[in-house]
Amino acid sequence: MPVYFYWGDDDYQIAQAVKRLIDTHVDPTWRDFNYTKINANGDLEVMAGLNQAVTSPFGMGNRLTWLADTIIAQRCSEALLAELERTFNYLPVDSHILFTSSNKPDGRAKSTKLIQKHAKVLEFSLIPPWKVDAIAQLVKQAALEIDLKLSSDGVDLLVDAIGNDTRRLMMELQKLQLSHHGKTKPLTAKEITPLIQVSAHNSLQLASAIRTANVSQALSLVAELLRNNEVGLRICATLVGQFRTWLWIKLMQESGERDDKVIADVAEIGNPKRVYFLKQEVQGLNSQQLIRSLSILLRLESDLKHGKDETATLQTAIIELCQAMAK
Repeated sequence: MPVYFYWGDDDYQIAQAVKRLIDTHVDPTWRDFNYTKINANGDLEVMAGLNQAVTSPFGMGNRLTWLADTIIAQRCSEALLAELERTFNYLPVDSHILFTSSNKPDGRAKSTKLIQKHAKVLEFSLIPPWKVDAIAQLVKQAALEIDLKLSSDGVDLLVDAIGNDTRRLMMELQKLQLSHHGKTKPLTAKEITPLIQVSAHNSLQLASAIRTANVSQALSLVAELLRNNEVGLRICATLVGQFRTWLWIKLMQESGERDDKVIADVAEIGNPKRVYFLKQEVQGLNSQQLIRSLSILLRLESDLKHGKDETATLQTAIIELCQAMAK
């Protein structure tokens, strides 16, 4: 069945997946007739897209109808649900329909169950910034796909410099590929440094500044992150993830656990070797400090979601967090 449902917050990966669908199914000569994108955030727009999708393509190739930013997997009227089912059952074999959404489908919704029955559902979500092992694996895989060799310290540098920004990662790797053309040795961190911007601070560096109770550095980092258009809620999410990991490490230490593999499993750390370095980071801290910090971060998240001033709210929370670490 030529029905697709792509969801997640990685806009770049979704855009690339859509491009592959277009290149695969739509004849470029007939693209103006057979490819349609509709901003389908309402029932009327979805209906229009469904009507378009059941129309046979003109000329050569297939038809592709893209219903973008849809909410049908969260909220769907009975009338629209019936129209979806009718469309899926009578969709021409040479007509493809794609739904995209930034939100995860609601597994309880009838529309989601219908989509799961008829569509190919794929997730394209950004890797959480604190999951450095997963980001490192993404860097290695992306480099492999374009036949670019990277040393281990080169991979680490890219993880630190770029984080989970998939779009920037692909652009930087393509730049490195051009500069490394014809060479066989893996690119090292020393060779990569002059070619990409590595001075941009990320939220994990902010977490480290808070951990050491360095108020001035932490405030400077959060100001730079906001100037670089980082979203306050995303900063908060990264801090929550990092402090939660530190708390698990400390709780396991305080309980007497010494096996790094066991600690890694409990803390959901992909590489047990990383536990050693995390243990070093939480030296001098206790679990009560980390619990208080998570409480501050949860309040910060609530304040940001309720629309409080982003800069002032973050600055206040950063100061409180540093004070909690200093006690």
